[in-house]
Amino acid sequence: MISIYVQILLIILFWNADSHIIPRIEECGLSCSQGIHCKSKPSGGIFNSFCRDAPASLSSMVLRSMKISTVMKCVQGSPCSLYLNIKGTLSLDENIRGLEICSLSLDTQQSQCTNVRFTRKKSKMLNGKKVQVQFNCVEVNVAQHIYVTMKTVPNYCEVKLSQEYYVEDCRNSDVGKYIPACLAEKFDYNVDRARKLITVNVSNFPREQDYYVRLCYKWFTCEDAGAFAVIKGKESFKSVSLKYSQLLPCLCIEGWLAIPDARRIQLCPFANDTKTLWDNIVYNPSTQTLAWEPACPVLVMVNLCRFTKLNHDCEDIENSFKNSTEKVKYSRVDTHPRLCMKFTTKKGTWIKCPFAHGEFPAWKMRTAAVAEQIQVFFTSQTKAQFSVLVCNRTQMASCESLGMHHSVSVGDSVSITMPQEMYGSTICIQGWRTDVDYSVPLQICDTYCGFHNQSYGDGNPAKAMTHRMKSVQSLH
Repeated sequence: MISIYVQILLIILFWNADSHIIPRIEECGLSCSQGIHCKSKPSGGIFNSFCRDAPASLSSMVLRSMKISTVMKCVQGSPCSLYLNIKGTLSLDENIRGLEICSLSLDTQQSQCTNVRFTRKKSKMLNGKKVQVQFNCVEVNVAQHIYVTMKTVPNYCEVKLSQEYYVEDCRNSDVGKYIPACLAEKFDYNVDRARKLITVNVSNFPREQDYYVRLCYKWFTCEDAGAFAVIKGKESFKSVSLKYSQLLPCLCIEGWLAIPDARRIQLCPFANDTKTLWDNIVYNPSTQTLAWEPACPVLVMVNLCRFTKLNHDCEDIENSFKNSTEKVKYSRVDTHPRLCMKFTTKKGTWIKCPFAHGEFPAWKMRTAAVAEQIQVFFTSQTKAQFSVLVCNRTQMASCESLGMHHSVSVGDSVSITMPQEMYGSTICIQGWRTDVDYSVPLQICDTYCGFHNQSYGDGNPAKAMTHRMKSVQSLH
């Protein structure tokens, strides 16, 4: 499984369409700080593939802080090209003769390695000093997925830096304007939401070549979202219609010339259509598990909340927050209509209440006044355990416990004897399920001179069976 770090890197790059300026270079090359003379030569990467144990005197932190960026080389009369700018910091040591920098294309599995050697006399004089190595001669393609490693020469085990990197795509203003792969073909598209069709028009590709177009979901690679279509180069009509199942933020249009190793151009126009991401909620009644799985890469904070009809708010449930890029799962969940999932990203907050439509059995709490006692009982279509707490509401959002706590099973009831001094106070009966990990507490409140046959289950205020008192019921 790909690490969380890699997923987060992918998500950050996906959700932030590139608009920064790509630095220009006149020539690619190698440079080293501290006045050290260094030179490079291509390496097959084989001789340095196997690591050896590091000397005891060599710190594993001798290599640190590798940084990768993209630079652009533009020569007058020739098209511009993209290169990786790789910077790394090395603490000089008599046991290290140089570095090996390798890049692997995760799209094509092609790799290239370069050996960097230091002048031995100068490096010995600066033993222990930090030297920064900069190398920017690795040519890359638009939107390429690269894995870069930096190792010592000789290759010491546990002394290595590695990083994944995504080269900017044609959405970047510089790349789209100056790189031939982005200039070669242009996409125009129209969406027919009623028929679930995307019509793609392609221009500026060679007339003698056929052109492939497909829809794909952009994760670590762009995964098929249906069959690809072919636009014949000899045909004057350069348009195809592609069927989609759902407009997701990661749904992209991809096109490429029908030639070996052709560069692929991607357009992901639905990046802001995040609303559909929050629909993929599944509940398993047999395990009482509530789960959500992202259909696209997204950085999101997920938590459970209880919806309050009083102010149309959804109050967060403690210990339910999950910051994840993968599947989110909650075990032993109460299927109450007011239990909801809240999704928060930098674009906003969305609330989904999977049990609001009554597909799953809910429970209700009822109260009845008998002499100086309040009887509380619960009804449920499933076996369940509940707790009851009595409190004195002193303010709208504050309810002080009276130390009366009871456990109740479905079908049973509990009788609560109220002290005489509570007469005239606003008393609340709170009830919640205790046989689940996540429950929605319900609350019935009344000015105490006897509770009058009230019930509360789905969040709609129950009316008292008397005209003499005004009851207030809410979720808190």
